[in-house]
Amino acid sequence: MQTRRLPPQPWMNDPATEAVLRALAADGAEIRFVGGCVRDAAVGRPVKDIDIATPDRPEAVTALLERAGIKAVPTGLAHGTVTAVADGRPFEVTTLRRDLETDGRHARVEFTDDWLADASRRDLTFNALSLRPSGELFDPFDGLADLQAGRVRFVGEPRARIEEDVLRLLRFFRFYAHFGKPPPDEAALAACTALAPKLPDLSGERVQSELFKLLAAPDPAPVLALMRDRDVLKHLLPEATAIDRLAGLVRVENASIKPAQKAAQTSEAAPPKAAEPKTAEAIAAKPDSLRRLAALLVGGEGAARRVGERLKLSGADRERLVQLGDASDLVPSLDERERRLRLYRFGPTLFRDRALLGWAIAPKSDGDSWHGLVAMAEAPIPEFPLKGRDALELGLAAGPEVGRLLAAVERWWTEGDFRADRKACLARLKELAGRAG
Repeated sequence: MQTRRLPPQPWMNDPATEAVLRALAADGAEIRFVGGCVRDAAVGRPVKDIDIATPDRPEAVTALLERAGIKAVPTGLAHGTVTAVADGRPFEVTTLRRDLETDGRHARVEFTDDWLADASRRDLTFNALSLRPSGELFDPFDGLADLQAGRVRFVGEPRARIEEDVLRLLRFFRFYAHFGKPPPDEAALAACTALAPKLPDLSGERVQSELFKLLAAPDPAPVLALMRDRDVLKHLLPEATAIDRLAGLVRVENASIKPAQKAAQTSEAAPPKAAEPKTAEAIAAKPDSLRRLAALLVGGEGAARRVGERLKLSGADRERLVQLGDASDLVPSLDERERRLRLYRFGPTLFRDRALLGWAIAPKSDGDSWHGLVAMAEAPIPEFPLKGRDALELGLAAGPEVGRLLAAVERWWTEGDFRADRKACLARLKELAGRAG
């Protein structure tokens, strides 16, 4: 087993981290950092979540934490995991394990004090790294060299690793998208191709998590194309065939953003709340996995709803995915009035996303025009001046008729480019109520 030293890391010396380490080592157990925090620190990437391994069993871990006044949350006792909460930050603490039985979805484990046995059950070589608080780095499978070379390799025989947990198939592509350099490992690809028909057996929640992490990579399109070419994608998302559109969206997101032109020209005819929006840089720079998923899908509303159900998306995310299916009605050629109307109807998030998707598929588009359209998502949105109580104060009886009349006034207000003030809207409501009466 190779050992090296890692320079001191700010996250290791943080008071909350040190408090958890002191608590866990109080009775003499060896404590190491494991997983993503070690991998990311080894290549100078920001560390987000901190995972810790110990030979102590979960009940002992809980006792040690509580003795030190640190909250212990039993997040996965059957698999040896306790979450320590120090200074409001979570630290996942897991007992060393070895697999007794696996069925492709779940594992039955036994606890151990063997660090190599624990490392051997991990998926990829660079995810098997571990780090003592002193900075001593343990590398049992040459994961650091793989990481530095952009090689994504399974620990041991790829097919065996995937058969233990089929989700590792997706994890291979996810980590290749974030850390890999071509060419990909052929042994891994052969195993992924052979076992891809097992992907539908995975739970939608687990698939969603891995897929969204893959889509959040700087440029996931080449990896999705690799999955398509190796007959993996058809078992995961047969609707996801528009990889060129995804590539276009990534290109738009990563475009060199110039200060946007004003999204609404100020003039006597402009609505009273018109203002210069923020630049498109503030709006478009951050990748969004759901927006990228929408770019991939072909098949309209039906496909979006099927995928939302299969991936167990929240209700809000399912509807957003459906609404992102057609971006053809938001283009720079719209006049200012139509832009304002769509911004009001869509809301800023959907307006921005549909504009980005439209830009992604526009042939030889004028970048400055699209910048201005995307940036308008940050423009102020007028607020409809009336509420339900306004109708009741006119003497209307509560019920569906109130909603119908207010909706009619709102349509009149929006069609008038939001110029009517509260007084004018009240007058219109009275007029319509009189006609209805």
